[in-house]
Amino acid sequence: MTTVDENVPATVEFSIPGLVAGDAEELVGVLQDRLIALADLALTLKHVHWNVVGPHFIAAHRMVDDHVGTVRRMVDETAERIATLGGVPRGTPGVIVSQRNWSDYPVGRADASAHMTALDAVYVGVIESHRAAVGASADRDPMTHDMLIGHCRALEQLHWMVRAHLEDENGEIGRAS
Repeated sequence: MTTVDENVPATVEFSIPGLVAGDAEELVGVLQDRLIALADLALTLKHVHWNVVGPHFIAAHRMVDDHVGTVRRMVDETAERIATLGGVPRGTPGVIVSQRNWSDYPVGRADASAHMTALDAVYVGVIESHRAAVGASADRDPMTHDMLIGHCRALEQLHWMVRAHLEDENGEIGRAS
């Protein structure tokens, strides 16, 4: 049995035919970062699902659970792409915590407005870093690039749903009532 050292970057054991090994290693690094962000997002969304209260409870509770399912599929696809590229996906809790470079989600038991406001900021960070990953994959591997574009498109749609809870009829973002 091999042990995982969370401080050692993944190296590529083999490469996909037609893909340069160095590019595969770079992509594995990019995807490992996305894996950490998406796994963290899925856990954060589940936290919101469990802790939202108030008059908009059921709408937020159900919406966020749908988000969890979508993001979990992205986590799985990302991990499988890392393995396909010859890397080792690292998704243990210790790795997630040690490799993330953002603060923990700040809201506990709270109403939908508080959670949607906090989730807005979370989605902004995830989408910005996902877009950077899209750019980093553009010239290396069209399949990885395509996967990341699809994930980014879905994340942007999920973010739109969160923002719809915060928008007024003029499109201004604030706290929902």
